[in-house]
Amino acid sequence: MQAPGYTDIVAAREFIAPYLPKTPLVRSHKLSEALGCDYYVKLENLQPTGAFKVRGGVNLVGHAANEGRSETLVTASTGNHGQSIGYAGRLFNTRVIIYAPAENTNPAKLHAMRELGAEVRLHGRDFDEARLETERVAQADGLRYVHSANEPHLIAGVGTLSLEIFEDLPDVEVIIAPAGGGSCASGNCSVAHEKNPNVKVIAVQSEAAPVMWHAWRNRNLDPYPTM
Repeated sequence: MQAPGYTDIVAAREFIAPYLPKTPLVRSHKLSEALGCDYYVKLENLQPTGAFKVRGGVNLVGHAANEGRSETLVTASTGNHGQSIGYAGRLFNTRVIIYAPAENTNPAKLHAMRELGAEVRLHGRDFDEARLETERVAQADGLRYVHSANEPHLIAGVGTLSLEIFEDLPDVEVIIAPAGGGSCASGNCSVAHEKNPNVKVIAVQSEAAPVMWHAWRNRNLDPYPTM
């Protein structure tokens, strides 16, 4: 995979603009007061699926559709990523299959993915077991496998939120981004490096699910149990 760069993110912003709104960057008085700084919140909950990931979904699925590829897309998700691909699939008339864990998956998110028109299949005890089945089916049936983070168009699409941050707050000093699969942190790093290399990008992860933090600290990809 060739990593997307700043120009790819700029192109993604132009591509997704007709389909998704720019979201507000709002100063939080309470958090600013508690932390002793000017703390702003990027309101990605106002996107159609309630999360930033839809930016990547629209950019990825839209480009595939515009290139005349009518292949079925298959991916693994416990919710937000699946909704982003499902939403884009409906937008660009593309068939989407989503594998989700058969155990402990949020029923509301399963319902949301199905409401968007995606075919949802349940498999395995956790995300990794669902992902492995997704990869197997994609290879066996000749489907287009969409990784939840390791996709250039997906990362570029998500990175567009960082362009909006710099547009609304040119003197931003620190950007705090979620570190689930890494697409949001990656996109923010690419934009910050181009706009102002002095801006610090901090990727954060829940203490209850710290696998990426342990991978970074230990320099390996060993599994780490959730709490």
